[in-house]
Amino acid sequence: MLGNMGNMGQMMKKMQKLQADMAKMQEELKSRTVETSAGGGVIKVVITGEKQIKSIKIDPAAVDPEDTEMLEDLITAAVNEALKKVDDMMSQEMGKLTGGMNLPPGMF
Repeated sequence: MLGNMGNMGQMMKKMQKLQADMAKMQEELKSRTVETSAGGGVIKVVITGEKQIKSIKIDPAAVDPEDTEMLEDLITAAVNEALKKVDDMMSQEMGKLTGGMNLPPGMF
């Protein structure tokens, strides 16, 4: 019976280390940036790991006062792609720590 308690204690230490490593990785990822583009590069978005937009660049050629809807669509597409890339980056980096374990949402 005592052997099982030792294993449990060891498992708890591993979980605590994993949580600490995940917190450290999460902080590191917050400072990273991801860049995406849309419309063949006429719209460029830079976003942080915290999903904060750092910049949006618009090529003047993309600005048509007669068709602002297209510009809005391009910006929306670039921002959505940036958000997806941040999620993918987070999942990939956290997967390295967890060894591919499926952890409950909100664990990191």
